[in-house]
Amino acid sequence: MSATVATVRVALIGAGRIGKNHAEIVARRVPGATLVAVVDPVDGAARALADTLGAPDAYADVDEALRAENIDAVIISAPARSHTDLVVKAAAAGKHVFVEKPMAVTLENADRAIGAADAAGVVLQVGFNRRFAPGFVAAREAIDAGKIGTPQLLRSLTRDPGPFSADPSRIPPWTIFFETLIHDFDTLLFLNPGARAVRVTAVADALVRPDAKDSGHLDTAVVTVQFDNGAIATAEANFSALYGYDVRGEVFGSAGMITAGDGRSTDMTLYGAAGLHVDTARSDTDLLRSAYIGEFTAFVDAIRFGTPSQVTGNDARNALEIALACITSVETGAAVTLR
Repeated sequence: MSATVATVRVALIGAGRIGKNHAEIVARRVPGATLVAVVDPVDGAARALADTLGAPDAYADVDEALRAENIDAVIISAPARSHTDLVVKAAAAGKHVFVEKPMAVTLENADRAIGAADAAGVVLQVGFNRRFAPGFVAAREAIDAGKIGTPQLLRSLTRDPGPFSADPSRIPPWTIFFETLIHDFDTLLFLNPGARAVRVTAVADALVRPDAKDSGHLDTAVVTVQFDNGAIATAEANFSALYGYDVRGEVFGSAGMITAGDGRSTDMTLYGAAGLHVDTARSDTDLLRSAYIGEFTAFVDAIRFGTPSQVTGNDARNALEIALACITSVETGAAVTLR
């Protein structure tokens, strides 16, 4: 692509909770983008969201939508296990692709998605939103500027807001690694630029819902990652933080330390008779609102101006490799060495 594209016409695939958030942002918050269609197989779901946001078209069938000539790009927010096939279909139809994490749950499928986008010459961006959160952006800039010296110890955590109310039987196996900690693995790679994970150890348990452990449910995990530049990192996750949604990162280096992320929804602190009080975010779409806007703006800009994707398929593959090593580590009780 050499010429600037004035407006990118976007279709959403998957009108669930996060899809609705994405569609609203693209329709109302991203310069140079217009939402032209919503796709969802649930009866009436696509039409309802399309009408709410002023999109002209609604489809129940993905293949029909991908044949539409008035769609330049798609945002895939369907269930995780369908992501790879949808990326491949969309790329084959000549559509640029934004896909929510995980892009794939096997390395073979990750390679298939990357290959399809490369062959079609379309933009492929993966939804690792923390790369666009202001605090994490500033942290990476400080690291790139050498302000903390050489990274030595890193930490990333995700604690989903509680109380946990989901049905464990409806949560796919290994979700804590594929869909929760995958963000933290990408964050560690983002904040340790150029490094590659070489050794992974993971422990996981059902501490939130111990009654569901025998069915394979896991809701708490701690991971140790060693990198080829000598840095050592930890990542942790839990499905029920009663105080709100908590996302944080830390890098300790030879010349200093940076931290990023906070559960606060504002920087206000109330000082009262009962002590100190702060308001905390209760969802990812609230805490990371600016990051979502940033990632979709970057996606649309890459299409409009022919610039590279800021979060590539290879970035997703690298995070997935750590997630898969975690599963092996939990199953075997041993550390896993990556090639």
